[in-house]
Amino acid sequence: MPVKIIETSEFDLKKPILVEGFPGIGLVGTIASSYLVEKLKMDLLGHITSEKFPPIAAVHNKIPLHPARIYKSQKNNLLVLFSEFIIPLQSIHDLSEKILDWCIEREVKEIISLGGIVLKDQGDVVFGIASTPKLVEQLEANGIKTIKEGATTGVSGVLLADCYSRKFPAVSLLADSKPEFLDPKAAALVIEALKKLINVKVSTEELVCESVNIEGRMKEIMYKARDAHSNYKKVEEIGPMYG
Repeated sequence: MPVKIIETSEFDLKKPILVEGFPGIGLVGTIASSYLVEKLKMDLLGHITSEKFPPIAAVHNKIPLHPARIYKSQKNNLLVLFSEFIIPLQSIHDLSEKILDWCIEREVKEIISLGGIVLKDQGDVVFGIASTPKLVEQLEANGIKTIKEGATTGVSGVLLADCYSRKFPAVSLLADSKPEFLDPKAAALVIEALKKLINVKVSTEELVCESVNIEGRMKEIMYKARDAHSNYKKVEEIGPMYG
């Protein structure tokens, strides 16, 4: 089964901006995106599914949810997409293509990716990459350093390259982050950079204060997704069982 985006509520936005965050360095994208959803009180629009994804449901406020979800805010004309598990390598290109096709179909104005990057001794800095010269200028005008040479990986990296190839407006915001642990501080930095680009009012003070609780919650979900995927593969290797 290919990657599918399944909408479970009405798409009632006009040319919205899509913010996406996938697990990567410091889990910056997932932490920042889920924080936006919570603080902006966004509504669930749908989820993303594939037979290659780990078989797990994320439980929040007693509700079982698909771990890769899309939320909407009419007030902010905003979509937020994030995943609570690491996307399997064999699904990355299919997922990127599906997201971009869906954005074009839904007349999304722009995609903004949030994530982390490892750079030595850079401090509290957010770097940017953009798919069009106009967006490069916008980043620099807002004091966001642009990357001239380098690499960005995962779904967000492939998506950014796909957007460039298809001339679709996209930006990647990357905060200097620590790879060995979850980094809510870096997540706060990318949200502050995001606020320079779009009109969204959300304080990041609580994100920094709640970093320990957020880190614990995210780790638990990630570990369970990893274990579920591993255990499920073991069952498949054993073969079917009959009673």
